[in-house]
Amino acid sequence: MQPINHATISTSTDVIRPTLVEVNLSRLRENFTAIKQQVTPARMMPILKANAYGHGLVRVAQFFQELGADYIGVAVLEEGILLRESGITIPILVLGGVLGNQIPHFLNFDLTITASSITKLQAIESAAHELGMRAKVHLKIDTGMERIGVHYYSAEGFLTESLRCSHVCIEGIYTHFANAENADLSHARQQLERFESVLSFYEKRAVERPPLVHAANSGAILQLREATFDMVRPGILLYGVYPSKEVQRTVNVKPALTWKSRVVYFKVITPGHPVGYGSTWQTDHNTRAVTVPVGYGDGYFRSMSHKAYVGIRGKRYPVVGSISMDQIVVDIGADSAYNNDDVLLIGEQDGVPIRVEDLAEWAGTIPYEILTNINTRVPRLYVD
Repeated sequence: MQPINHATISTSTDVIRPTLVEVNLSRLRENFTAIKQQVTPARMMPILKANAYGHGLVRVAQFFQELGADYIGVAVLEEGILLRESGITIPILVLGGVLGNQIPHFLNFDLTITASSITKLQAIESAAHELGMRAKVHLKIDTGMERIGVHYYSAEGFLTESLRCSHVCIEGIYTHFANAENADLSHARQQLERFESVLSFYEKRAVERPPLVHAANSGAILQLREATFDMVRPGILLYGVYPSKEVQRTVNVKPALTWKSRVVYFKVITPGHPVGYGSTWQTDHNTRAVTVPVGYGDGYFRSMSHKAYVGIRGKRYPVVGSISMDQIVVDIGADSAYNNDDVLLIGEQDGVPIRVEDLAEWAGTIPYEILTNINTRVPRLYVD
């Protein structure tokens, strides 16, 4: 018997767990098209970090390749290798830092490397020379994020060194905004000015700048049009979630992900019988409750205990007691629910919305963390 790969389930007959993520490919297509219309003629680099923001790395990459994405962005080498082994042929940029012993793997799998210092650039040049290959590189400029990249005020030596490389193709140069999704864009504009001052190096030296200059993440796509350059890097926006509450919604997108489970147990809870680990909740009257097979082991955060709501039969009901690793208990009061009834965790069903932003508020975090923490043991079902 062949094992089932829960991360890539594509038909409902394969689904074993009642808890699953449904990814609406039509929504992804609409979001991709809406963003593309906003930034044309710039190219598109969908960002597929962290299992494509919980939507499933390989299937989503295949879908965006079919849609004509120009590039794909991932965070780590392993994500890039997995995509190559899964048949993705379009260019892939690994956005994270690189260690010297990883460089041959980048070259062997035709992955584009982020060079974030002179030393790293020289290491890439040396490895490519040794292997008799030519490395594709994007230069990373730090304009105010303080993670990786050469500081904008020290970039001249970095760019000068890049012109000396004979086994490296400097295909792109980029920076990343720290606050482009804020209402106050002063820091984002300052970063943009710093980046443009770095780009002036090429004009001053009368040399051609790299063909792919990019800076715009989801926030900048929405409210900093002057940062579009040659290519944009939509992340959470592509999946139909806005990067902040205050961001201008200049592109219309809709969530592509629905997270659902089912009722697996019904009971009546009586006073004096607390629910769950720590006995943190109990009722003062008889109430009906159902058990749902999802928990923090799936990415349904324990910090949402006593705050979260789910949707059942067109109504919202509170999650009671501490959220367990694999199960939650839902108080449905005097209402009825039955084994196998759908339970909405994220999405909209029967007129009841449960938004990613709601879970983020209950958990005291941001929507990015909610999406990227949906565990790979939760099957992904793709619908179009």
